[in-house]
Amino acid sequence: MKSFKFALIASLLIANLSHFTMGYAQNDVKNSPAACPTPAEMGALHLYGEWQATWDGVEAPATLRLERHPEHLDGVRGTLQRGTAEALVAGDVDEGEFNLEESTDGRTIAATWTGKVLENACGKEIQGRWNNVADQSERRFVLRKRPGWR
Repeated sequence: MKSFKFALIASLLIANLSHFTMGYAQNDVKNSPAACPTPAEMGALHLYGEWQATWDGVEAPATLRLERHPEHLDGVRGTLQRGTAEALVAGDVDEGEFNLEESTDGRTIAATWTGKVLENACGKEIQGRWNNVADQSERRFVLRKRPGWR
């Protein structure tokens, strides 16, 4: 019975220590987004979260939610909520250049977003051009990270 208790205690200690070391790796500077990244430091981790999207000439803002892309680790995917309409999105940021593709049916690209992370905005504001693929119309957009997201 003592050997069973010892084995149980040892396995619990090992399990707890492995969680501790995994947590330590997650807190490593290389694995977590900088508190105030420059545009060149921006990566997928900085895009995770919820953003408010606004366009010139469009009154109602939309909500953009981005998360880790399961197939492209340096990219993001998520949803864009405009009122009751929802679109799927996928994209990335590289050296401060932001690119996103939007799809209303999950198969074809309905719009593209190209922009730049603003200097001195701590990675919380992106501005650029939104292009409708169907009619080639273009609008200026602004993305602002919602409070509560790093």
